[in-house]
Amino acid sequence: MVKTDAQPGDYVEVHLMHKIYDGFLLESPESEKETVLFKLNNGYNIGLNKKDVVKIVVKKKYSPVQEKFETHFDSSKPNIAIVMTGGTIANRLDSKTGGVAPLTTPENLFKFYPEIFDKVNVIKVVVPFMKASESMNFSDWKKIAKLVSELINDTNIQGVIVTHGTDTLHYTSSALTFMLRNLNKPVVLTYSQRSSDRASSDANLNLKCASIVATSKIAEVVLVGHATTSDDFCFVMRGTKVRKMHSSRRDTFRTINSKPIAKVYENSLEILGEFNSKKENFQKCIYDGSFFEKVALLKFYPGQDPTILDYYVKNGYKGIIIEGTGLGHVAINSESKMGWDKKLKEVISKGLTVCITTQCVFGKVDAYVYSNLRKLNNSGVIFLDDMISETAFVKLGWVLGHPEWAKDKKLIREKMLENISGEFSERLEE
Repeated sequence: MVKTDAQPGDYVEVHLMHKIYDGFLLESPESEKETVLFKLNNGYNIGLNKKDVVKIVVKKKYSPVQEKFETHFDSSKPNIAIVMTGGTIANRLDSKTGGVAPLTTPENLFKFYPEIFDKVNVIKVVVPFMKASESMNFSDWKKIAKLVSELINDTNIQGVIVTHGTDTLHYTSSALTFMLRNLNKPVVLTYSQRSSDRASSDANLNLKCASIVATSKIAEVVLVGHATTSDDFCFVMRGTKVRKMHSSRRDTFRTINSKPIAKVYENSLEILGEFNSKKENFQKCIYDGSFFEKVALLKFYPGQDPTILDYYVKNGYKGIIIEGTGLGHVAINSESKMGWDKKLKEVISKGLTVCITTQCVFGKVDAYVYSNLRKLNNSGVIFLDDMISETAFVKLGWVLGHPEWAKDKKLIREKMLENISGEFSERLEE
């Protein structure tokens, strides 16, 4: 390869013998010093052997200076707040590395997503932390919920948008639904599967649709995201009835056993189902961040040894959600060491609350269809009907976090079976 003054971050033309590539030159790690790395205009990174490169022409030098972006308040538009927690939607391309880096200031966020101001004034942006969603836990849910409750109780703010990574977004939506009591304004979680530098990014439509929902009469915690792989409209999905269903598609989130609350387009909202509506009189949102962290989510599989439950008892766990097969089955055989019914009775007698959901995702569990299910029910487990497993996990931690409920097995059962935040469906929908 001929010598060049091109530096990582420069926009360049890379000339081969019979082909020219355009893109951003990237830093090469020590293990790939014989490779020219750069990002193509379509967003993909590629590498070329230096021996095959004829020349590199610099078209534009890298500049780390950010443009200044100012927002203008329009008194005719409603006011919202945004809570940024991380994820792809809050990242931008790093031209030097080819990866993405967080948008660490509100000005950067506004620079990349100016269209959100077409409908609303964003009068407050708060960044409690910037985390990948797989790294979040119950303490982060509490922090977000407390912050959102304070913003919601500001009479100048009509609704709140929370930007978040996709992987555990449905856990957070469930947590906020239980932790924000007496909610009388929209709390809208949204996301992006693809970063803002890519032409196929879903961030812009999701944010524009989220801003419409944040100023609507839907007084619930909802998730807003692409309804199809095209940029045509988004679904509005209840926080306790939604789940990530695909690792990379833009329409990854789907409502489970219920209909979406609404379709939302860039300029309109089409209601599809029932929802909690805003009340005219001002109601203060109550933050209830009670949560007991020693809860677990366990998937049953064929041949699984039930003594695994002893681990949870020994380590101070007070609750566990078991994803059973089909209608909620686990292996039942009191005479066999692999039978779960005897072990379940034992651990429940020691104070462990055990709830059953289905690993089928769609449908519900039923304690009375088969004799084995009735035996399982007699052991003291709680069958959670059509509740999503992730929602059940969050709800169990929240219920056990209240000492006045946690000390009474009967109260725990009553609360787990109470439809507190729309976690149960009155009727199962496709």
